[in-house]
Amino acid sequence: MARRHTRRIGQGFELLALSHLKTKGLRELERNFSCRGGEVDLIMLDIGTLVFVEVRFRQQSDYASAAESVDRHKQRRLTHCALAYLAKHPAHANSTIRFDVIAVNGRPNDQYTIQWIKDAFRP
Repeated sequence: MARRHTRRIGQGFELLALSHLKTKGLRELERNFSCRGGEVDLIMLDIGTLVFVEVRFRQQSDYASAAESVDRHKQRRLTHCALAYLAKHPAHANSTIRFDVIAVNGRPNDQYTIQWIKDAFRP
């Protein structure tokens, strides 16, 4: 039950991130693209650049902030899924790609901050 609640909160923040990116001019291509070994929360188009977006939420940053939680292991999984997406969508095979992180820190239904980190890492 707690996992379902956490997933629902995560989906809410993914929608918030999607809305934020759309107001910045990005166009949605796909949500929650799954591949063997991982998932990409949002795949967007930013003026010809294919953007793979990881949305992270942290209520407390005692251990690591939302942005810091995208560690090397998570980066490898995102890169793997990006390659799977490109293989499945050959029309984007020659696109410039970027990995962004939307980090949300705070409490659901309360105050929170959104940090958009463009080009957060490079594989």
